[in-house]
Order: sequence, then structure tokens, then C-alpha cells
Amino acid sequence: MRRAVCPGSFDPIHNGHLEVIARAAGLFDEVIVAVSTNQAKNYRFTLTERLEMARETLASLKGIVVEPVGEGLLAEYCRQRGVSAIVKGLRSSSDFDYELPMATMNRQLSGVETVFLPAEAHYLHLSSTLIKEVAGLGGNVSDYVPRSVQRRMVSGEPPHNQHPKG
Repeated sequence: MRRAVCPGSFDPIHNGHLEVIARAAGLFDEVIVAVSTNQAKNYRFTLTERLEMARETLASLKGIVVEPVGEGLLAEYCRQRGVSAIVKGLRSSSDFDYELPMATMNRQLSGVETVFLPAEAHYLHLSSTLIKEVAGLGGNVSDYVPRSVQRRMVSGEPPHNQHPKG
């Protein structure tokens, strides 16, 4: 079985993520959507909420598993899960410049390859940060996020700070 991982914090998962994950599902037998938590970030949604939104959104796609990454290196996670490739979506050359050193390190640490998929043109501008900013200022982001995310974003819940800086 050819297994890949699509890692990310997915805070929140958006249509650009979904497009890359769906394309990865066409290339691999199983795609693990590995939801991570970076201790240096403040999150809008808890890990549990991010996992729920991803599971709800991806339930109709065959061969998709959603799970938390947990602690430690992505390379080690890939080795433990029998992952042969990490799939990353690229929106621009700056994404490539950011991702290339990590891809090289992951290959050297565990032998796992990174597959870069260029984003569709109509998703090039999307980022979770931009979506949170627009929604936080009262903008409509319904064209950019799945319904489960939109529902949570307009529910009026205050942002969660899982890891407050201080």
C-alpha cells in the first residue's frame, strides 16, 4: 500500500487544502491528513475542533484518514506510520523556498520523499491566516471554506489560545 501524509495545522482547513488532499488521494492508496500543533502558534480552533472539521469535510473521500501528529518530528511520524511520501501544496515560489529545506531534511532523516503539488489558480491566495483575518473583521469567507468550518467561524465563539505566548 502506498501511503502519504498531508501534514498541517489546518486552523482552519480551507478549500485550497481540500483540493490538494483530494488530488493526493488520487495518487496514493491512503492519505493521512496529519493535524499538527505548533507550540509557538496561537490557534483559532482547538486540536479537537480542527480534527472534527477535517473529518467532517473529508468523510466522503475514499482512502483518507484524519489523525493528530502528536509530539516529535514529522519524519519519525512517517517512519512509524509506513508513509512513503509527504504531500505539500505550493502556492508560490516562496512556498517552495520554505518547504525545500524541510523536504531535504525529512528525506535524510527517514527516507520519506516530499511530493509538491501546485495549487489551482483560484486557490493561490488562500491561507488559514488570511481566512481568519477576513472572518474576524466580518468578511464572508464561505466561498473559501467547507460548511463545517463556516458554521464554526460564524458561531460567535471567541478564538482559542491553546498555547498562549508569554
